[in-house]
Amino acid sequence: MQKKALKQITLYCDGSSLGNPGPGGYGGILQYQENRKTYSGGEAHTTNNRMELLGVIEGLRMLKEPCKVHIVSDSSYVVKAINEWLQGWVKKDFAKVKNVDLWQAYIEAAKVHTIKASWVKGHAGHKENEECDLLARAEAEKFKERQ
Repeated sequence: MQKKALKQITLYCDGSSLGNPGPGGYGGILQYQENRKTYSGGEAHTTNNRMELLGVIEGLRMLKEPCKVHIVSDSSYVVKAINEWLQGWVKKDFAKVKNVDLWQAYIEAAKVHTIKASWVKGHAGHKENEECDLLARAEAEKFKERQ
């Protein structure tokens, strides 16, 4: 029986925090071939790193089947953690690691997928990154207005 090839998805995401901590938001784009879906959300009191990571988690949770996912983010924290640090953090049971709850949620959301992450420079004209930044900032502003 031949194994079905995994769909290749690109997940663009960004996070924003107005104050760090402060009101925050995330925004993302899931792209499969010519199809794309945007998403966003936020929290009243959070940090930029938490929103960057939550943007990845929420995007992965939207996928309905195992996929080959290329995460594109301007967060070196998220990209380096996914590509380099996470295995070591798990081995040491997340000792002295921040955002453990979200890293555990990431592991759960990511476990059925094949993932690689790439860093892009933020605010440098990368079309999808700029769009994600606008989505994230708009969510953060919503929470700021409620305060």
